[in-house]
Amino acid sequence: MGEIIGSVFWFLVATSVLITFHEFGHFWVARRFGVHVQRFSIGLGKPLWRKVAANGTEFVVAAVPLGGYVKFLDERDQDVPVHQRHMAFNAKPVGQRFLIVLAGPMFNLVLALAVFWVMLMVGVRDFQPVVGQSEGLAQRAGLLAGDRIIAIDEQPMSNWTHVLVELTTKAYRDASVAIEVEQANGNLTTRRLNLGDIGAVDESRFFEQLGVQPWHWNPPAQVGWVAPNSPAEKAGLRVGDLIAAVDATKVENFVEMRDALQAAAKAGGGTVRLTLNRGALQESILIKPDVVQAEGEIRYQIGISPEVRATTRSYGPIAALPAAVSEAWRMTVGSFKVIWHMIAGNAQLKNISGPISIAQFANYSAEGGLAKYLEFLGLISLSLCIMNLLPIPVLDGGHLVYCTAEWLKGSPVSDRTQLIGQYFGLAAILALMSLAFFNDISRLVAS
Repeated sequence: MGEIIGSVFWFLVATSVLITFHEFGHFWVARRFGVHVQRFSIGLGKPLWRKVAANGTEFVVAAVPLGGYVKFLDERDQDVPVHQRHMAFNAKPVGQRFLIVLAGPMFNLVLALAVFWVMLMVGVRDFQPVVGQSEGLAQRAGLLAGDRIIAIDEQPMSNWTHVLVELTTKAYRDASVAIEVEQANGNLTTRRLNLGDIGAVDESRFFEQLGVQPWHWNPPAQVGWVAPNSPAEKAGLRVGDLIAAVDATKVENFVEMRDALQAAAKAGGGTVRLTLNRGALQESILIKPDVVQAEGEIRYQIGISPEVRATTRSYGPIAALPAAVSEAWRMTVGSFKVIWHMIAGNAQLKNISGPISIAQFANYSAEGGLAKYLEFLGLISLSLCIMNLLPIPVLDGGHLVYCTAEWLKGSPVSDRTQLIGQYFGLAAILALMSLAFFNDISRLVAS
């Protein structure tokens, strides 16, 4: 229940900020050009709150937080008094109307850049692109446990997020990529990975298709941190100790060690024996874990964590500016590539996510701290910018196409053409939303 409430809350926070900023872009530029705004609405449907300004603009917060709109004075859908016609949207030059429509997506782009800038000053934590386990395609390419990915096709990589974006976009076109790695012994080498062997890309299990398990998913059973005054510290565990066995059970990774510890502590009355590799020596120690209640069951903890190999990107105010632009550019290029591959039929439609998945991701990001939530907010704002620029009628991109056509032919697009476009656009958006909801529900059922 707590996760559901958190998802809804952080989803509402994100959508409120993004929609407000988007619609304010239309509103602000329209006012600069002297267009009268009749209604500024955040949300759709029944108004929950409204206020009318002195100039007649009605500000509304509506019940359904999945969109918003700015309604202009326009002779095409209402009778406009002669003395107000100069304030009508349709009476403005095509260039001004183009800029008013473009302002919404551009304000989302500005918001994304601002959010990334703050995120990079706060410091965003990610994981170094170190391979934990390798099998299948990755193993055949020569990738080994402990390899750190330095670059993909000469594009520097500093974290797993960048690796995922780079590889998925290239996998859609069956590319063969050169992966430069730093091996565990410090040597640099290049591996050739043929992404065409993956087949149909499934973003939800892409690393599984690739045969790569990142290091931080399941690191070796080596002590990376010991909690002060914990059972581990009292028993003499040190950073760098490699746990080889728990009682008689041999372990190779941290997950195996954790599970073996729980079983041994329950079976042994709360005390377990750990076999350690400490340098060239092997030692054995007895340890009595703390007993804690977690989600209705008893768990045993000794107060250690693995070496996570994390990295934090943090910049000063000046250096964060180009870094924010680079972050936005990387995500924009990746998004357009994915959209193109979906149109071409190379990408699976089940990769499209809807509001349920976005809400869950919003909650996970918020739990990860301020920087992670800002990263999520920037990504969604950038996605909203890109989506609205698509040349689909009813979206801003469709209106931009109409404005461009009017500028080229010297007269407005006919009402019939615009009406047909509206029907096509609505059908396309409804189909996309239905697919997104279907994918969300399918993921919930599968989990």
